[in-house]
Amino acid sequence: MPLSLVPPALPQFAAAAPSTPLGPFADSAVAWTTWVTLMGFVGLTALALLAVGPAAARTAPDAVPNLTVRLARAAVVIGLLAVPAVLTDLAHGAAESGGYDYAAAWNSLYDGSNDGRLSGLEVTFSLLGAVLLAPLTVRRIAAGRGRRWLLGAGLTAGTVALGTTKFPDKTPDDWGRTAFETLMWMLHLIGGGVWLGGLAGLLLVALPGALPGPLAAAQRTAFWSATLRRFSAWAMGCVAAIALSGLFLYWEHVDGPTQLLTTMYGRVLGVKILIFGGLLLLGMFNQFWLHPRIEALRAAGDQRPLTTVLLRTFPVVVGVEVLLALAVLFVAPFLHGSARNQAYQADLAKHATTGGAGAAAGDTRPLPKLAAKQATASTWAWGTTETLAVIALMVGGYRVSGNLSRRRTGAIAPTPASQPVPEAG
Repeated sequence: MPLSLVPPALPQFAAAAPSTPLGPFADSAVAWTTWVTLMGFVGLTALALLAVGPAAARTAPDAVPNLTVRLARAAVVIGLLAVPAVLTDLAHGAAESGGYDYAAAWNSLYDGSNDGRLSGLEVTFSLLGAVLLAPLTVRRIAAGRGRRWLLGAGLTAGTVALGTTKFPDKTPDDWGRTAFETLMWMLHLIGGGVWLGGLAGLLLVALPGALPGPLAAAQRTAFWSATLRRFSAWAMGCVAAIALSGLFLYWEHVDGPTQLLTTMYGRVLGVKILIFGGLLLLGMFNQFWLHPRIEALRAAGDQRPLTTVLLRTFPVVVGVEVLLALAVLFVAPFLHGSARNQAYQADLAKHATTGGAGAAAGDTRPLPKLAAKQATASTWAWGTTETLAVIALMVGGYRVSGNLSRRRTGAIAPTPASQPVPEAG
């Protein structure tokens, strides 16, 4: 996106170059735990509701209770863990000595301030989501008609809890800009939660014991084929949401690629982008090689190679994706401030007048900051073009992977199970 802001003139003097440390490791670890629990709950619940449940209902109905129970139990545990994670984050922020003041954190919930209300909603809806999914940890209830309603209600509660982390905590001066920024954050967080938490859920489903033992081999393969296809569709939508919201946040906080190397914010963001790129590469491997291969082997009726792919290759790839996802969430809390302001403040210090009052030792005046960027007609044009390009790329990729599945399926003639088909290259 093009820039639309001319930096203000440099003052006659400035303070020394600002320090932009990464911050204490403990702070980021606490924040990481909060993000993992909140986003993990959303992803696990969404996977059960949107991919695994519908796929199992169509291909292997007897497996629906087992799969629901496994994912619901994991979601309940992580939803309950979100409550102490959020309180720990609040306690760390409330402690003046750098420790943890849990009493102050608890008292801050619903204390009448906007921050208190948002923190209270975050804790309340995290707990509510876990309570709503708790009945689904019982197989008899998981097999009932209320399964989808409980999953939908739990997903809504978890999404609200996640959203409160980026809801405005004060009345905005510019409602339009604030609403758009909040929307971008919601796309970023919810898209990330559904995709990254869903990957963890797939790993749980791929582990032994998720599918009932008596289930026919044909049903197992049909289930995996349908599940992976449904999850792929949702995952590509999430990638589009993350990419588009990430482009906006990049435009808002970074003035050009050079700041990815010259500022601390940019370097941390660069690491995050590299890890995210690794996730995309593995996702492409799944989408364009592994999933079409599984689909072709399923259609061929050969169970041995398919079992090998599912029990070895697929969990390993997804496990690596989960580790990269956790790494992305760990890096994110180190993003402090803005690359634009860090570069601007460093430039002020570089051009400071020698011996000026601002450069004197002990100067505690607040460092100047650039005004927020303002979108112009050109900005909206570029943003619209980027949006259309990302959507076209995701839709095109999904269609191409489907065509690959059909071609591989047509290339392998169905054979009896006693005559296994060699694995496709």
